[in-house]
Amino acid sequence: MNILYEIVEHKRKIVDAAKRRQPLRDLEQSPYFDRKGISLSERLRATSALGVIAEFKRRSPSKGDINTGVSPGEVGVAYAEAGAAGISVLTDTKYFGGKAADLSEVREGVDIPILRKDFIIDAYQVYEAKAIGADVILLIAECLDKVELGELATLAHALDMEVLMEVHSAAQLEKLHSDIDMVGVNNRNLETFVVDIRTSLELYDAIPDDFVKISESGLRDATSMQKVKTRGFDGVLVGEQFMKSSRPGAACARIIRQLEQLYE
Repeated sequence: MNILYEIVEHKRKIVDAAKRRQPLRDLEQSPYFDRKGISLSERLRATSALGVIAEFKRRSPSKGDINTGVSPGEVGVAYAEAGAAGISVLTDTKYFGGKAADLSEVREGVDIPILRKDFIIDAYQVYEAKAIGADVILLIAECLDKVELGELATLAHALDMEVLMEVHSAAQLEKLHSDIDMVGVNNRNLETFVVDIRTSLELYDAIPDDFVKISESGLRDATSMQKVKTRGFDGVLVGEQFMKSSRPGAACARIIRQLEQLYE
């Protein structure tokens, strides 16, 4: 059993507890609930070089603690000032050390799109994402069947949020739905944790051109990012490479400057 299945089983318990603690009617009272979403897909398409989605995460199951002492709000502002197309915020607590409040803290300081990165398996979490200030939700194809994924994507659109569907193989592209906006290829093997950007390079042609295409994991420098840009990807999602720095925003700014120089 890979780590994803373990996480999903734990997530079901967390969601059930959240529903009892904070029912939907409470979520709908959030000041963010009627806020107009900001389009991440449009920002990525408009970027001439390569759109960088900069991620805030404190830890991961494979690496353990990465950077536990920084403020999500401060890092979010630094990412925005660096020129990030969007910000991804991990809100899973047990495995990534995050929480919903991290995303809201980032939201307060920036006016660029924010992705809620979590293991979304229930409609409640989509409403919750809206309530905490997200513009985009992540749906992991391996966690959901085609019907579930479509229903959650449709709900996200109804709440004025976009959807990034994450895949690990070509077979998972069969779950694509008209309410998906972006497809992210995760270069990490969930059983071995080996990361190889060839996963993105090999899957690119299998993803219909209707969707914004994003490469995730293993993008450690401008050279690796240039490879996926040359292949045709619209954006990259980078977390660990920035977060392991004592100044994640500065690390992000440095990469973005290097990418811009490549395409001047």
